[in-house]
Amino acid sequence: MMATKGNSGDNRSRSSMSVFIIAGLCCFFYILGAWQRSGFGKGDSIAVEITRQTDCSILSTLNYETHHGIDEGPVKEFKPCSNRYIDYTPCQDQLQAMTSPRDNMNYRERHCPREEEKLHCLIPAPKGYVTPFRWPQSRDYVPYANAPYRSLVVEKAIQNWIQYEGNVFKFPGGGTQFPHGADAYINELAAVIPMDNGIIRTALDIGCGVASWGAYLFKKNVIAMSFAPRDSHEAQVQFALERGVPAVIGVLGTIKLPYPSRAFDMAHCSRCLIPWSGNDGMYMMEVDRVLRPGGYWVLSGPPINWRNNFVVWQRPKEELEEEQRKIEDTAKLLGWEKKHEKGEIAIWRKRLGFHHDQDPQPTMCDSRNADDVWYKKMELCVTPSPKTIVHDEDGGVAWKPYPERLYVLPSRISTGSVPGVSADTFQDDNKAWKKHVSAYKKTNKLLDTGRYRNIMDMNAGLGSFAAALDSPKLWVMNVMPTIAEKDTLGVIYERGLIGIYHDWCEAFSTYPRTYDLIHANGIFSLYNDKCDAEDILLEMDRILRPEGAVIIRDHMDVVAKVRRTVKGMRWKTKIVDHEDGPLVTEKVLFAVKQYWVADENNSTSTE
Repeated sequence: MMATKGNSGDNRSRSSMSVFIIAGLCCFFYILGAWQRSGFGKGDSIAVEITRQTDCSILSTLNYETHHGIDEGPVKEFKPCSNRYIDYTPCQDQLQAMTSPRDNMNYRERHCPREEEKLHCLIPAPKGYVTPFRWPQSRDYVPYANAPYRSLVVEKAIQNWIQYEGNVFKFPGGGTQFPHGADAYINELAAVIPMDNGIIRTALDIGCGVASWGAYLFKKNVIAMSFAPRDSHEAQVQFALERGVPAVIGVLGTIKLPYPSRAFDMAHCSRCLIPWSGNDGMYMMEVDRVLRPGGYWVLSGPPINWRNNFVVWQRPKEELEEEQRKIEDTAKLLGWEKKHEKGEIAIWRKRLGFHHDQDPQPTMCDSRNADDVWYKKMELCVTPSPKTIVHDEDGGVAWKPYPERLYVLPSRISTGSVPGVSADTFQDDNKAWKKHVSAYKKTNKLLDTGRYRNIMDMNAGLGSFAAALDSPKLWVMNVMPTIAEKDTLGVIYERGLIGIYHDWCEAFSTYPRTYDLIHANGIFSLYNDKCDAEDILLEMDRILRPEGAVIIRDHMDVVAKVRRTVKGMRWKTKIVDHEDGPLVTEKVLFAVKQYWVADENNSTSTE
C-alpha cells in the first residue's frame, strides 16, 4: 500500500512537470505566431503545424479574452436613435432625395450623408417586432408589426400583390402583369426560356414590386436579384426581404447598375415603368451589359400588344406604337433575337456572338474594364464580349447547369481574366471555406437549420463561403468591396450565385433589419485607415435583424477592438480560435444582436 501511495506522488510530480513544459511551449509558440501575424505567411504555417503537434488542451479552461487583457478600457455605450429613424435608409433618404435633380430618376439614386450628417446611434426595431416566418412560409406571410405599412394593400388590391389579414400580411403571389399568380406566369415564360434544366440560374428583376416573381422562381432553382426604388410604393423592397427574397433598393437612372458585365442569365421587367425607348436606348444597353451572351430579356406590359390595350392603358396608340418601334430598333442594334411575343409578353435573346454584321453598327464602349461601375455614369454604347468566351452549340455561353456550376472552374479564371487567381487558387479557396464553415457550425449550431434565411457576406472573395453553405433554406448576398484588391464578382455570378458591388464606407442599399446573418471576413483589416470601423459596425447593426447573428473573421488585435466596440451595441459575443488552433493569429468573433424595440429603456451594455 505504501509503495502504491509513493508511486502516485511521483506520477503527480511528473504530471505537474509535463503541464509546465507544455504550457511553456504553448506560450512560446503563441508569441511566435503573434509575431508572424500575416494570416497567410510562413510564420502562420509554422504555427498551425506546431498547434497540431502540441496538445494544449490542458489550457482550454483559460478565458482567452480576459487572459490577454483585450477587454481593458471603457466601453462606449451607443444610444438608440429617435423612433423616426426606424426605417432609415441613409443613402436613399426621402428628404434628401427631394433636393436632388429629377432628370432620369437621379433623385432616386444613392445620395449618402456627409460625414458630419451620419448617425452614431442604434436604429430601433418597431414595437411588436417578431422574428420572420421561416422559408417557405415567409414567402406568403409577413408579420404586420415588422413592416406596418398598408398603402399597397389598397393601391394594389385588384392586382393581388398583398392582403392584410389580422396581424400578418399575406402575399398571394400576384403582380400587375400576373394577378392570377406568379406560377402560371413563370410557366408561360418557361415555355420559351429553358428554366428547368439548371442552365438559367441567375435573374435580374427590374422594378420588382414585392418580388413575387423572384419568390416563385425559387421553385425552379433560379435566384433573382430584385431591385426597386424607395418611392411611393412604400416598403416594397422591405416586404421582399421580409419574405426571404433577395432585393436591394435601386433604380435605372444615370449610374451603371452595381453588377458585373455578363452576370445574369435572364433579365425581367414586368410593367416596371422604365422608359426603355428613351435616352436613345441607353437603358437597354445597360441591360445588355449585365446580360450574358445567350441570355434572355423579358418585357411584360406596355407597350407590348398596344393595339389591343391602348384604350385600357389610356394612352394614345400612336405614342405606344412609336415606343415599341424604338424598342425593336434598339434590340436589333444590340443584335438581340426576338424569340416570342404573345399577349403582353415579349422575349428577346441576347446576341450569340461578339461580332456584328448588321447595319447600322452600334457604337462599342472603349472602357478597358466593363466591371468598373461604382458611381460611373451609364454610357450610350454597347459593351463588347471578350473573344475568350467559349460558346455552346446554340451560340450562348457554355455554362454548366446549376448546381454543377458551383464548383466548375469559372471561365474568368480559366482564361486568366482575374490576375493572380488560378485553378489551384480556386480549388484551395473552396477547400478552405468548407473547412471554415464546418467549424462555424460547431459554434453556431443554427447555421444550417433554416433559422438564417437572408445571409450577407461582406467580403465575398470567390464566393466560396456561399458555395459551402449552399442550401434551399438560405441565400447569400455576396458583396464585393469596391476597394478589394481583386474584383471577383464576375466569378461569383459564373458560379450561379448573386452579389453586388459596394463601398463599406457608405450605407448599404437596404432597409433596416433585413439580414439574418452577416459574415465579415477581413473587412476591418481591408478598411483600416479608409473609414471608421465604428461606422461599419453601426451599419451592420442597422441591417441586422434583432437576434440575428454575426461572424467576424480577422486578425487577433482587430477582433479584440471590434469586440470592445460591439459590447456597447447590445451584441452578445464570443471569440473562438482558428480551427487550426490557438496559435494562429486569425480569430473568429461570433455575435448575436439582442432583441430590443423602440422606447425600451434598457442599457446597451452586455456586461
